[in-house]
Amino acid sequence: MDVAVYLVGGLGMFLYGMNVMGDGLQKVAGEKLKRIIEMLTTNRLMGVLVGTIVTAIIQSSSATTVMTVGFVNAGIMTLKQAVGIIMGANIGTTVTAQLVSFSIEKYAPIAIGLGMIMWFFTKKKHVKDLAEILIGFGILFVGMSFMKDAAAPVSEMQKVHDAILMLSRNPILGIVAGFLITGTIQSSSASIGILIVLASQGLLPITAALPILYGDNIGTCVTSLLSTIGASRNARRVAIVHLIFNVMGTLLFIVVLSKPIISLVTTMDPTNVPRQIANAHTLFNLVNVCILFPFSNYLLKLAYKLVPVSVDEEEERINTTKFLDERILETPSIALSNTVDEVIRMASRSTRSLNASYESIKNKDMDLVAKSFEYEKIINKLQIDITNFLFKLTTRNLSDIERIKTDVLFHIVNDIERVGDHAENLAEISGFLNEKKLSFSEEASRELDILFDIASRNFYDSITAIKTYDEELAKEIIEREREFGRLEKEYRKTHMDRLRSGDCTVEAGIYFLDIITNLERISDHSINIIDEMNRMRGNITI
Repeated sequence: MDVAVYLVGGLGMFLYGMNVMGDGLQKVAGEKLKRIIEMLTTNRLMGVLVGTIVTAIIQSSSATTVMTVGFVNAGIMTLKQAVGIIMGANIGTTVTAQLVSFSIEKYAPIAIGLGMIMWFFTKKKHVKDLAEILIGFGILFVGMSFMKDAAAPVSEMQKVHDAILMLSRNPILGIVAGFLITGTIQSSSASIGILIVLASQGLLPITAALPILYGDNIGTCVTSLLSTIGASRNARRVAIVHLIFNVMGTLLFIVVLSKPIISLVTTMDPTNVPRQIANAHTLFNLVNVCILFPFSNYLLKLAYKLVPVSVDEEEERINTTKFLDERILETPSIALSNTVDEVIRMASRSTRSLNASYESIKNKDMDLVAKSFEYEKIINKLQIDITNFLFKLTTRNLSDIERIKTDVLFHIVNDIERVGDHAENLAEISGFLNEKKLSFSEEASRELDILFDIASRNFYDSITAIKTYDEELAKEIIEREREFGRLEKEYRKTHMDRLRSGDCTVEAGIYFLDIITNLERISDHSINIIDEMNRMRGNITI
């Protein structure tokens, strides 16, 4: 019973430590993670490099693959690009195995202690992030130590030795065992860690470890396969490619390369079985990529055979969002950056709605009124989707700056939606004017044009400013808002003069004032957006 408690407890600490360390690495990388992804081109070789780097940072090939499924599902990455990422993720995950294969548990308390001192005695964000990496590193190795202590009594059990011997003689059983272990705990790094623990106690020779290791690589596909439930067909193909890649690699190594790899790793480290396992894991993934990379087009064709193209494939997506997918939440910094892209996309819909509604007033075009109403439906849907995504993002491990950005985005989304509402109001006014055959004088139309130009420019430029963090542009918007306020008062006065002189009917005059009021509110929301930007001063960029 004590053995089981220590083993489960040690595994839990190992997984938790790996998670804390991965979160710390993500925070240190921050915006760079997004830029690393943006390095990706149609060049699949670059994709392999990106997949390797990202997985080494977030410490999980499953997270990278799930994130890739999310990118493909969101339509911001092609299936061809995804293939390279997946291959690179398999290489990147070997970093953790290499790390834990060294017997450096004695340094774990030092890492935790140093990390805690750094955490408590500094307020600097980057130092706290480094502290988190050290704490996670230390906890990971404390977990390894617990598992090794638990495995020590097991090494003396004859039944365990018999079971290991059976695995050595039957590689298929080993592959199944590895698949089940990784599929259950959802972490190939943790299952490799278990192998290294058993090997450190003399329980597991390299001949028995290799089939389990191959099974681990297949088992890690379970996470990405599960993540495709409810995803697009293209996203399903990503998970299928991942599975095919690891299954073909396993067959290749079992049939052809097992003896050469055993010979190579035992030559490199004759007496150190944990190092042999880590090196075998690295060689498996490196060689697998080198051999199968030239045939990646055939992997794609096979994926299309297994998941054929559907006639209505482009209409599969239910959400109106383009850049958001819950799978991307696996990497919060990238999820936040994608949310910004989606907010800007939402703002473009509000701009289109605003332009269409005002053009309909000027040209008495009812088709533009209908178009504005259609945009408003999309804007409302985007607001709900983005807000829900932001709420889920707030439950993730975010840095202080990222939390500020998330809070700011909540407010900006609401301001953009309100601009859409005012555009809808203008479209309704256009409909009333057309229905009642009302029109404005030339002077009134000119005044409205001037106010619309200022209000629409303010809104458009506020989104540009929040995207680029352009403080000079923000100042221009504030100056234009002051000019808008001055002109609004002037035009309300001249409007009253027109009413008194009979140059304007009372009913048309009411709609004139309604239009001015809506334009004023639009300009106000632009200032709100700029105010939110000012909350992020101090070299904080979205």
